[in-house]
Amino acid sequence: MFKKVLIANRGEIAIRIMRACRELDVSTVAVYSDADKNALFPKYADEAYHIGPSPSSQSYLNMDKIIEVAKESGAEGIHPGYGFLSENPVFAKKCKAAGIVFIGPSSEVIEKMGSKIAARKLMIEAGVPVVPGYDKAIEDVDEALEMADSIGYPVMIKASAGGGGIGMKVVYSKDEFQSSLESIQSVAQSAFGDPTVFIEKYVEEPRHIEFQILADSHGNTVYVSDRECSIQRRHQKLMEEAPSPVLSPELRKKMGEAAVKAVKSIGYENAGTVEFLYSKGDFYFLEVNTRLQVEHCITELVTGLDLVKQQLHIACGKELPFKQEDIKITGHAFECRINAEDPLNDFAPSPGKITRYRSPGGPGVRIDSGVYMGYTIPPFYDSMIAKLCTWGETREEAISRMKRALYEFVIVGVTTNIPFHKAVLSNEAFVRGDLTTHFIEDHNILEAVKGVVEDEKEKGFTLASVLGNNSRKTAAATAVVSAYVNAAKQQSNGQQTK
Repeated sequence: MFKKVLIANRGEIAIRIMRACRELDVSTVAVYSDADKNALFPKYADEAYHIGPSPSSQSYLNMDKIIEVAKESGAEGIHPGYGFLSENPVFAKKCKAAGIVFIGPSSEVIEKMGSKIAARKLMIEAGVPVVPGYDKAIEDVDEALEMADSIGYPVMIKASAGGGGIGMKVVYSKDEFQSSLESIQSVAQSAFGDPTVFIEKYVEEPRHIEFQILADSHGNTVYVSDRECSIQRRHQKLMEEAPSPVLSPELRKKMGEAAVKAVKSIGYENAGTVEFLYSKGDFYFLEVNTRLQVEHCITELVTGLDLVKQQLHIACGKELPFKQEDIKITGHAFECRINAEDPLNDFAPSPGKITRYRSPGGPGVRIDSGVYMGYTIPPFYDSMIAKLCTWGETREEAISRMKRALYEFVIVGVTTNIPFHKAVLSNEAFVRGDLTTHFIEDHNILEAVKGVVEDEKEKGFTLASVLGNNSRKTAAATAVVSAYVNAAKQQSNGQQTK
């Protein structure tokens, strides 16, 4: 096992990785920007190094600086978490050249899966089902129009590079095709530095289902569990659950085996996720995320596995300690991404200072967070405050626990999407497990969010409102006590003071 690992990330995922390292008696090194000098994760680590200004381009994306710190600190491995450099093949290659283990797949595999067009071709060769479409980049409008006509509308125009739901647009007719194409090419160039796009048939009423995989360097590959990720806004996930309520045991096995086939075909090692679109009994390959997923927590809850520890073991060359038949799914789990954003204002970010904070607890509740009361959420990064997860013996119990946990969660000072999650969990279609990636629009969830907010205002009683109203009194009382203690110390001249 490693003696020391550098975590090239921030916030809750940095702390999550450090927790696994601490249990394995591995020393940890944090890197932080100006904006994160008062964050929790540098304090949690055994060592912390400042790496630059607040913009991520000058800090968390500064490959050479991070590798320099790894060398200086004596770190043998670098865990990239998710986001930032986690799927950057150049960074993985630089780590290897520097004699530092990149805790993830090889740079060659990351590069293969970094292009959606290349990934489609590889999956077709491996016999994994893909969405009907064209496996070539669009070079001109006329050619693209011919492609779209042959596939049949609606079609999806997608950026070949990048991820995170960025650079995707559904086109329903020929009239809107050219403007949509130019728009996505512009977004792709701006976001990923690559304007390459391609066309697929748009899958009607899709569900987003993914499979967690683990693969070691000894040829062993398993699928750990599936996750339903259909609750999204702008193709970005907000709530996930494991396992998917729509899959039968037979279909789960079939999709899991397809996921294993997909990653084996590219020589994958370490943890990863194979994402599928599912509709009306059919499933199609979407992409491979060559990293740990945000929602890995719910897979851990239903399987009892620590995925970060498995990543560390695999990166050290160890063999997986279990076979496919050893992995069992027990119960059901949900994750709600608690973000500093306003769902009633197009989910606009809401950075600022958290003046009151109390996380939920009790049976079946897990909270992964990197904030605390008095912490200021910076405007430079993702707006996530915490990942709130619940487990239950049944899906119904897991939902009930999530409702209770959301009731207990107190965050004052910034606007959060907690009312959004409450609205989703109370929706009858959601309770039935009747989901698609258009769930928010199809069920008018944002109107329901307004209802949640108005109802809480009318009642005038929530834990957040009570604690928020008392915050000034608490601060005043604390100030009085502090003043008294300081005065007593000054007057005591070394004598004992009560």
